[in-house]
Amino acid sequence: MAAVNNKKSSSSMCEFSYHVFLSFRGADTRKNFTDHLYTALERAGIHVFRDDDAIERGADIECDVEKAIRQSKMSLIVFSSNFASSSWCLDEVAMIMEHKKHHAGHIVLPVFYDVDPSEVQKQTGDLAEAFSGHGKRFKDEKIKRWRKALCKVINLAGMVLHNRPEAKFIQDIVKKVGEMLKRTILHVPSYLVGVDAQVKGINSWIQDRPEDVNIAVICGIGGVGKTTIAKTVFNLNFEQFDCWSFLKDVRETSKQYNGLVQLQMQLLSDLSKGGFHKINNVDDGTIQIRYATRFKKVLIVLDDVDDVGQLKSILEMGKWLYKGSRIIITTRNGRLQSFHDQPCKEFRIMPLHESESLQLFTWHAFRQSQPSEYYLQDSKNIVRYCGGLPLALEVIGFSLSVRTGDSWKRAIREPEALDGGKIHEILRVSYDSLQDDRDKNLFLDIACFFIGEDITFVERIVESCDFYRNVGIQELIDRYLISIDKDNKLAMHQLLREMGWEIVRRESPENHGERSRIWRHGDSFKILRKKNVRSLPFAFT
Repeated sequence: MAAVNNKKSSSSMCEFSYHVFLSFRGADTRKNFTDHLYTALERAGIHVFRDDDAIERGADIECDVEKAIRQSKMSLIVFSSNFASSSWCLDEVAMIMEHKKHHAGHIVLPVFYDVDPSEVQKQTGDLAEAFSGHGKRFKDEKIKRWRKALCKVINLAGMVLHNRPEAKFIQDIVKKVGEMLKRTILHVPSYLVGVDAQVKGINSWIQDRPEDVNIAVICGIGGVGKTTIAKTVFNLNFEQFDCWSFLKDVRETSKQYNGLVQLQMQLLSDLSKGGFHKINNVDDGTIQIRYATRFKKVLIVLDDVDDVGQLKSILEMGKWLYKGSRIIITTRNGRLQSFHDQPCKEFRIMPLHESESLQLFTWHAFRQSQPSEYYLQDSKNIVRYCGGLPLALEVIGFSLSVRTGDSWKRAIREPEALDGGKIHEILRVSYDSLQDDRDKNLFLDIACFFIGEDITFVERIVESCDFYRNVGIQELIDRYLISIDKDNKLAMHQLLREMGWEIVRRESPENHGERSRIWRHGDSFKILRKKNVRSLPFAFT
């Protein structure tokens, strides 16, 4: 799959101090419509500039307003009945349209509050009367500039109040502004590979049958990119909902003191756009969440969930969420898709193909899409070692990016040493989440002895050993720690297997004979020759 160059210039606040420059006639709307609009925009996370008498009228008006317009991604012009009677407002419109002329990326949205667009277009009614008054005070050149700017504004698609309620009109404006800004709330890497199809599928699920309440589970091995995909989907879709929340690191947060209450408080704060909610206990939080979401179309992402108990305090709400709401869960535990009494849509994320892996690795190692001939074969070897895991490709690629020539080639001889143990640490989360020590032992035995063996053969061994659980193999499959290939043989990602070996090695880093498992012929012979055996493993390879 082709790479996605995800440079979000439209959302970059390093270029702009504000999302929106708000132009309006203060005497008409400052204390009512515009104030409510400003508040709604800010609550939606849209940073707004409004002068609110902060800019001193007089000689500095042009300089100060032009600076504010330049520092805004978008201008929102609220036309009211007496808008044109203010030379200040007309100057702002002229400056906005002049800025747009030289900066095509600047967005302008006209809002017709209590004036018909045709009056602005034809410059009749109150507007004609206002210009008549201006003709007595200002030069023709200035008036022509204003008229020209108004003609340009009216040619842009705008929003008209008509007879609808103001509250609904404001909601529609906020939604429209968000869509035009193409905002992103969550950071994702600037260079993504192999996510297009996954994101497209989840987007389709979000947009299909909006009347239903739906839950989706994004699952897969650790480091495969579940969180990145969830963030990308969230950024692309959150504007379609009344409110939204992305709860990250659910697994880690839930382990902290009062962790579930912390998650509930964060969720309620997000859904109320920053309001504070005191929660006494989990049950209290569940009730508050229920009422906060009862009549709202919400998008909620729970990232890195590994236990049903973490969900019940929040996702029992699935029974009463408003129609069209969507809940997305990212997890390494395949069993979570059946936690609820309603069906969940599963999106399983697979490792990248070799060509995609090479592309992603090369970007992080060399800041380009393909390696030079000098590094090509070594890069392919690293890619095979990483087994399609984006995390490993990114971490090792970044580690190698500071090396060149012979230093680079020496470093790749031990790729497992390049990441400082970070990859194994992240992968080990799935192993540590196993609740039963028998399942942990089974994982280590499979990693050391049974990869490539027929599943029927391994199941017979498991059933004959009292120290295994009969359901242990399925538990490991559900945690994405092992899999069964098309030939009915046990398989495991190479990095997971190395992680298992490392767990055993750490039992006795220097003395092989003190370890619980020996899986290399050479090590076995050395131990037997020295008779340095604590307790021999039940099998050798």
